[in-house]
Formats: sequence, C-alpha cells, structure tokens
Amino acid sequence: MQETSLSRGRNVGKTKGFQIMINDRVIEETVQDAKTEGYAISRRKTLSRESGFSLIEVLMALVVITVALLGMFSVFTYSILYNVGNKNRAAALAVLQDQVEQIRAAKFNTSGTDAILQGGTRATNTVTGSGGLTFTVDISVDNEPNVAAIQDETYQCLTPQGTNIPCAIKEVTVTVRLAAPSPAWQTAVPATAVLRRVRAN
Repeated sequence: MQETSLSRGRNVGKTKGFQIMINDRVIEETVQDAKTEGYAISRRKTLSRESGFSLIEVLMALVVITVALLGMFSVFTYSILYNVGNKNRAAALAVLQDQVEQIRAAKFNTSGTDAILQGGTRATNTVTGSGGLTFTVDISVDNEPNVAAIQDETYQCLTPQGTNIPCAIKEVTVTVRLAAPSPAWQTAVPATAVLRRVRAN
C-alpha cells in the first residue's frame, strides 16, 4: 500500500494519486487540491475479480427450465386423462350393475321366460349413465353354455340319452362400452359381466 497525505489550503495546485487494496478490491482515487479552501475528490472503483452471469448462460438456464416444465406438464396431462378414464369406467360399471340386476330379476321358470332372457344376441342398446355419459350395452344369452357358439331359442337341449328337454341353464354376457371414448384407449377397457341363470320350478 502506498501511503500519502492530503493537504488543504489555498493555491496549492497539486494532484496526488494513490491506490488502496481492500479485500481484493482496487480503489483508485485522485485527489486534486482546489485553489480555494477545500478540495474535490472523484473516485473510480473497480473489482479485480468480477462475478455474474452472461446472457448466454441465462438463456441456457431458461432452456433447461423450460424442458423440465414441459416434462412436468406432460405428466400432468397423462394423469388427468387416466383419471378421466377411471371416472368413465366407474360410470360404466354402474350401468353394468343396473343391467345385471335387471337380468337377475327376470323370470326364468317352468311357466315362462322373460324376453330379456330369450336366447341369442341382442341388438346394441344405448344407455345414458351418470354425468350425461352415453354407453353402448351388448347382451348375449346362450341357452347351452356347454356347446360352442351362442345357442338361441331354436336350439334343442338334450339329455345324455339324447332326449329333447327344455334348456335349464342360460349364460348371459353383458358388455358396456363408452359410446364416444376420448382418448381412444378407453375402447380397450369395456366393463363385462358373465352370469348364469338356472331354471326355477
């Protein structure tokens, strides 16, 4: 460090310079004595080691943050879509349960069989479920589950001895699908129930 002293007074007319090192900072000061009493001091301070971020570094950081946020948004979108799918499936199960209860309540005994239990494949029915969602309902009734394909009312059930008898077992398959699935993967997860009815006395 270079030591110096300041002098004050009239008509000195001298300029003195000095440098002071404080915590790795260089402070340059120039002192000019004024012709009248007093003096003016101008200072210029610079750092020997400047720190900070350049514009390129800031832009690169923004790019990295943007990519990370886009990844998070895609995860949120995925979660929302699958949550909606679960909600729609729950509504489909409610429709399915209603259809199954109707089939269980239908008459199937020696005195007659309700139309809903007549053998064969029904035409696709459209049902509006909770929340205004529309579902398609497909019902098939097999009069003889032990024989391949679906047997309708024209099929004759046989005893082990080959005697014609009324069919005593019906296998009913009910499938409920979302009519307008969005996204399309929901078409792959229909709600299906299979139940059997035995002829009552």
